[in-house]
Amino acid sequence: MAQSETQTAPRSQPSAAKRRVAKLAFWSIIVGSLVMGLKFVAWWLTGSVALYSDALESIVNVVAAMAAFWAIKISHKPADLDHQYGHHKAEYFSAVLEGVLIVVAALLILFEVWRSWGVPMNTEEPWLGLGINGFAAVINAFWASMLIRVGRAERSPAMVADGHHIMTDVVTSAGVLAGLVAAIVTGWQILDPALAVIVALNILWQGWHVISSSMNGLMDRAVDLDDHMRIRDIISANSKGAIEVHDLKTRIAGRATFIEFHLVVDADMSVGDSHVICDRIEDALKEEIPSVRVIIHVEPDDEAKLPKGTVAVPFA
Repeated sequence: MAQSETQTAPRSQPSAAKRRVAKLAFWSIIVGSLVMGLKFVAWWLTGSVALYSDALESIVNVVAAMAAFWAIKISHKPADLDHQYGHHKAEYFSAVLEGVLIVVAALLILFEVWRSWGVPMNTEEPWLGLGINGFAAVINAFWASMLIRVGRAERSPAMVADGHHIMTDVVTSAGVLAGLVAAIVTGWQILDPALAVIVALNILWQGWHVISSSMNGLMDRAVDLDDHMRIRDIISANSKGAIEVHDLKTRIAGRATFIEFHLVVDADMSVGDSHVICDRIEDALKEEIPSVRVIIHVEPDDEAKLPKGTVAVPFA
């Protein structure tokens, strides 16, 4: 029997889900701008270099939100002649850009610490400034949680990266606020620039994490072990009539999951009968895995990798 391949088109993400992701990405720009404004007001009231470093990171949040909005809009475009597998990877470019911007923000903070070292913090309106900064952190915490939850549900790398970055900003703000309260109470002004340095180092670490995770996506990272075993189970449960399944490979590109494997059938089986098996497996995978593209290479029994007479479905 001649070898053949069968392939499914990726299941389209429901238009309502696409609109939801795009809407949240747009509102991230608005929320980020509001939080940035509040943090700069807090810095202006206190003159704290630590609060200034927190405000600088908010600039990165706004720019990253703009990049994420652009990437999500691009990634939702359907496949075309020039991009026949879709535009899913556009979100990874946004995430890499966000990582670079995070590193730039950290360097700006370190420069500001060096420039303003020894300049005392204004203690005339410290509590008002700290209160405003705390309110901005609460807004960020709520918004970051929503972005991470929706981003994971809709498999949006750009939105998840944006949410994790904002959540890091929340942790940073909490540490800065606690440290500045201690500085005001004890009078140890050195705590202010010291906190800014800690903030910068933390941001550098987070920037590296965002860049490395995004590069994994650009390098066609496979699904994790749990998802791999789940895919094997789905194939196994729906491959009745086949002899063997081997060479299972997967990769992730944004929301899309690509699955490829070889399906060994009896050499005397007709193309139509083997196609029925393939359709059954593909339908089961599409039912369980969002935005999946499946490629099955059908082979005769002399291509089996296990000894003749051994049935390797499920994967033995």
